[in-house]
Amino acid sequence: MKALLKIGIYLVLTIGGLYAASAQSGPRRKPNIIYILADDLGYGDLACYGQKVIQTPNLDRMAREGMRFTQHYAGSTVCAPSRSALMTGLHTGHTRIRGNARFPLLPEDKTVAEYLKEAGYTTALIGKWGLGEDGSSGVPRKQGFDYFYGYLNQTHAHNHFPDFLWRNEEKVRLANEVVYAESGGVKGIGSAATKRVEWTQDLFTKEALQFIEQSKQSPFFLYLSYVAPHANNEHRLASPHGMEVPDYGPYANRDFSDVQKGLAASITKLDADVGSLLAKLNELKLDENTLVIFTSDNGPHAEGGNDPAYFNSSGGLRGIKRDLYEGGIRVPMITRWPGKIKAGAVTSHPSAFWDFLPTACALAGIQPSTQIDGISYLPTLLGKGTQKQHPYLYWEFHEQGRKQAVRQGNYKLISLLKDNQWELYDLSRDPAEQQNIAAQHPAVVSRLKSIMTEARVPSEEFPFTQ
Repeated sequence: MKALLKIGIYLVLTIGGLYAASAQSGPRRKPNIIYILADDLGYGDLACYGQKVIQTPNLDRMAREGMRFTQHYAGSTVCAPSRSALMTGLHTGHTRIRGNARFPLLPEDKTVAEYLKEAGYTTALIGKWGLGEDGSSGVPRKQGFDYFYGYLNQTHAHNHFPDFLWRNEEKVRLANEVVYAESGGVKGIGSAATKRVEWTQDLFTKEALQFIEQSKQSPFFLYLSYVAPHANNEHRLASPHGMEVPDYGPYANRDFSDVQKGLAASITKLDADVGSLLAKLNELKLDENTLVIFTSDNGPHAEGGNDPAYFNSSGGLRGIKRDLYEGGIRVPMITRWPGKIKAGAVTSHPSAFWDFLPTACALAGIQPSTQIDGISYLPTLLGKGTQKQHPYLYWEFHEQGRKQAVRQGNYKLISLLKDNQWELYDLSRDPAEQQNIAAQHPAVVSRLKSIMTEARVPSEEFPFTQ
């Protein structure tokens, strides 16, 4: 266990001079880092990952100019634990928040933003947080961010036209009018708009462009956490479906349902906003000193009336959001850094959200001071040095009777605890997980079961008994 938990420190020690060496002919200051996170975007929702209908020209161009990952994994199959893994560099057997219950990060949980802030970065979170409510220890500015604008609560973030957002610790009222869901006569946090004026996607992009402009003179870290294409699960309060967009854009006259038009329009607008960010970097001549990462927090959803099979959002993989099959946790990831990342590169390196923290630290020239599960993928990005591999990847999910999954090499074991069921797949031969080969490989099943036990520490907030 100790050897595993120390894995993330390895590359910072061996690659400490790798970025510095590669940057000798370029800008001398530390690189800017922009991490763009979509919400419930499936592996197959982008044209550069096989999508046939939804238009994503800017992300496709980003892939042509950078590197596309084909075996990148979210931290979990729902938002809060996935984001906790991203921020802390720990998988869901170790990270603080392992489910969507409202538990905050604590002061002892050191985030990637805290590391980068200590390294001299200006840090900002724009968009959805989900790791701490108002007044708790988990709010963004207590977790390393200099600036925050967006949603604290993931249920509040269901509504793309809310009546308020947070700016740091203050509520900012918006012109939208909403009706709130109630439980037992008490108003909750979920809502739907009865009057739509301000769309948060537009607000977040505007804030992000302003942050980049204001921070251009020094290294910055921008975590841009969009809510597209997540559905509004409370849509029935005001709308016939949960795909909330100002208009259907190029899909208005297509011959599919309004909910599918909404999903497609949401993704295409997200793509356009990524294009605006890349254009701003070019305008400010920051392109060659900025690493941009684009990915999604989990697989596609079947919420708000959406049918993820309609556009093949899982990209031929089995499962969707809330599954630990590949369709629930394997996500697109595109990285771009002109002059550093080879244009048009594609990698099959297995990586996961908890790898971002050590990667960011390696870029900043610092070493994580705590034990983590992540391994820097900087050697893969730069095409230099030796890329360390994970001994395994691990996930646990605290809904639907609890589930676990572990991948070691090409083998992946899934435990469905409520059914006492074990499923084993060889992803090299069966990436769509159609043939359960557990009965044919008892020794592999036994080995991966042991890893499942080893990979987690107990959690009072998220107990996991077998």
